[in-house]
Amino acid sequence: QVQLVESGGGLVQAGGSLRLSCAASGSIFNINDMGWYRQAPAKQRELVAVITRGASTNYADSVKGRFTISRDNAKKTVYLQMNSLKPEDTAVYYCNAKITVYSGGAYRTIDYWGQGTQVTVSS
Repeated sequence: QVQLVESGGGLVQAGGSLRLSCAASGSIFNINDMGWYRQAPAKQRELVAVITRGASTNYADSVKGRFTISRDNAKKTVYLQMNSLKPEDTAVYYCNAKITVYSGGAYRTIDYWGQGTQVTVSS
C-alpha cells in the first residue's frame, strides 16, 4: 500500500512564505515525476509545479519566480517552497507522484495523490 502524506499548509499573510512537504511510503519500486497541484473553491485543479527524478522542473506561469519545487529521492519526499504568497494562491494543495510498484506479477506505474493541505493567504 502506497501513501503520500503532506504537511506544511496553514494561514499566512500576503508576502509571507510556507513550505509544503510530501513523503511517500509503502512498497515502492521507483518514484518518477513528483508534483504539486492546487484547487481553489469553484475552480478546477491546476498544476503548480512538477519535478522529474533527474530534478528537471516545470512551473505554472502564475508561480514562476516565487515557488520552488525540490525533492529528496533518498527520503522519497517532494517539497514546495512558496515565497511572496498572494491571496490568489489560496487553495487546497495536493501532492502527486507517479510511482512504480510491483503488483500482480508485473511492474506498474500508478498516479498517487495526497490528501491535500489547505493554504490560506490573507490580504
